[in-house]
Amino acid sequence: SGKVFMQKSQQGGGSPMIRGFATNRLLYTVDGIRMNTAIFRGGNLQNVISLDPLAIENTEIFFGAGSVIYGSDAIGGVMSFKTLTPQLSLDGKPNVTGKVNSRFSSANNEFTGHFDVGVGWNKFAMLSSVSYSRYGDLKMGTYGPDEYLRPFYVQRQDSADVVVTNDDPRIQKPSGYNQINLMQKFRYAPNDKWDIQYGFHWSETSSFARYDRQIRYENGLPRYGEWSYGPQKWMMNALSITHTGNNAMYDQMSLRLAHQFFEESRISRNFNEEQRETNIENVYAYSGNLDFVKSIGSKNKLYYGLEVIWNDVVSLGTNENVSTGVTFENASRYPQSNWSSYGLYVSDQYRVHKKVTLQAGLRYNHFLLNADFDTTFYAFPFTKAQLNNGSLTGSFGLVYRPTKTWVLSANFGTAFRAPNVDDIGKVFDSEPGSVVIPNPNLNAEYAYNVDVSIAKVFADVVKLDLTGYYTILTNALVRRDFTLNGQDSIMFTGELSQVQAMQNAAVANVYGLQAGLEVKLPAGFGLSSDFNWQVGVEELADGSTSPSRHAAPWFGVSRLSYRYKNLNMQFNVQYSGAVKNENLPEEEKGKDHIYAVDENGNPWSPSWYTLNLKASYQFLQRFTASAGIENISDQRYRPYSSGIVAPGRNFILSLRASF
Repeated sequence: SGKVFMQKSQQGGGSPMIRGFATNRLLYTVDGIRMNTAIFRGGNLQNVISLDPLAIENTEIFFGAGSVIYGSDAIGGVMSFKTLTPQLSLDGKPNVTGKVNSRFSSANNEFTGHFDVGVGWNKFAMLSSVSYSRYGDLKMGTYGPDEYLRPFYVQRQDSADVVVTNDDPRIQKPSGYNQINLMQKFRYAPNDKWDIQYGFHWSETSSFARYDRQIRYENGLPRYGEWSYGPQKWMMNALSITHTGNNAMYDQMSLRLAHQFFEESRISRNFNEEQRETNIENVYAYSGNLDFVKSIGSKNKLYYGLEVIWNDVVSLGTNENVSTGVTFENASRYPQSNWSSYGLYVSDQYRVHKKVTLQAGLRYNHFLLNADFDTTFYAFPFTKAQLNNGSLTGSFGLVYRPTKTWVLSANFGTAFRAPNVDDIGKVFDSEPGSVVIPNPNLNAEYAYNVDVSIAKVFADVVKLDLTGYYTILTNALVRRDFTLNGQDSIMFTGELSQVQAMQNAAVANVYGLQAGLEVKLPAGFGLSSDFNWQVGVEELADGSTSPSRHAAPWFGVSRLSYRYKNLNMQFNVQYSGAVKNENLPEEEKGKDHIYAVDENGNPWSPSWYTLNLKASYQFLQRFTASAGIENISDQRYRPYSSGIVAPGRNFILSLRASF
């Protein structure tokens, strides 16, 4: 889209960055249900891949502080996904709709198949959807840094790890995986006032290698014999009840109840060692949202509601001898724990007159956490941790429309992120030579955000919009050096590691610009562009400052489109700026295995661009054929902070049939 920067540690992943924030400082919702859980971490996430892009009806991105409506984590923005909705019949006859999709891409030998069908009657409708994708090892481009090549990889042969020469160093072995998505929905609308919907979602991947760990070397040999994520699973049962009625309390009421199940696991083994460590995390998430909308007169619209969230975290650790098959218990990644949140909010939109609209909102959130620590494997100086705290956030905004072609707006908002189980209780290796241990003494972090926007339409031909923003994050939860029983270093996974812990110990500042341009050209042509520039600065332990890890370099996309009858074509250029070594965040400088090397031998992230062409043609009314070439010039590039190199020249073919 040109509005969100994507980081990828492996092909099976994708961690969005918005306005200098990412991971657990962004909020993700599916059909209005919160997807963030108690183990959403500050490190890069790949939960977004659980969603089926072929079952998404639309996606909205809300930039900036959104905690008044959405609660914890909505600091940088909110990504809201709405899946396909069962459609009722409008003429009294059964209405059957659906589509079949297939897709092939050459850079990873991808094959994707999708089928969905919906049947609707007057008051009842249902929809079924299934998708399956198979991705092979990803092939990088020809022209770019040699440091990105993959000359060797590890194979297990005759009870030993062997370094094998890669026949094609551009193929990133291992990086392939498979995924299946299922969705079933039912809808019942007895009259024009009630709408009841139930949705079941299931997503599961195969195991997939964490590629950035596969390419780490130590003393001239691979650091790991294996490092992969186990199958990533997500299930959601969601019930929504909407009532439309003009009464004293509301014009519309929406109740959403949901149960979600998440499973993720990590499997690692040092090179030529027999002990394979496995950590499995299960999260059972329950949520309830009750939202009301009420118009007061002709100028005032009131939004208010409440939210209840409960997460149970079950974490297991095992150690298996790969030669003998003997398995025994090992330290878990998280304590056995639960996290809950209770929120109340009110927001009012007031139209002063036809040119000016004001908005103001307030939310109070209370959050609780209980964790039980097992001291069998680590001698923690505590066995329990509890958190009982609250946060108050607010927002104020103004929209001014002096004419039909001008829109000016300004917003101020606060946002918060409550400490979760990942912050308080995790034991993990954050980077080579460091281990993060639990710290039960944490508070919420707060963000203060202001943004100013201007949009102008010229003669119904050109639309230009520009937004400037500034965010201050205080009480930020960051990793800092720590001690465990008086020791600043401990042995962890066979390596002497600096002890660290999450602490409320920093302030961060992020500011930037977002710009968009749309131009209608004659004869079916169109031009559009999106551009993002952001700068982030965060405080370090010694009082100095460093660029923020999640403030991506400038990036954007420019498009030239053409439409004629059933033919659609688009040529676009995607691009991103460089990050020189002196501008790399301090925590990124230690990850030299994922970066290119500058003339001084230091890691850096070069700028890049890709040229891309795609076209689609609809024929026989129900069939659409699409083809495209991505990265036409076959550039070899790795987006900033990513562990895997982006695809090289990629040919894409797809066919869709609708009924």
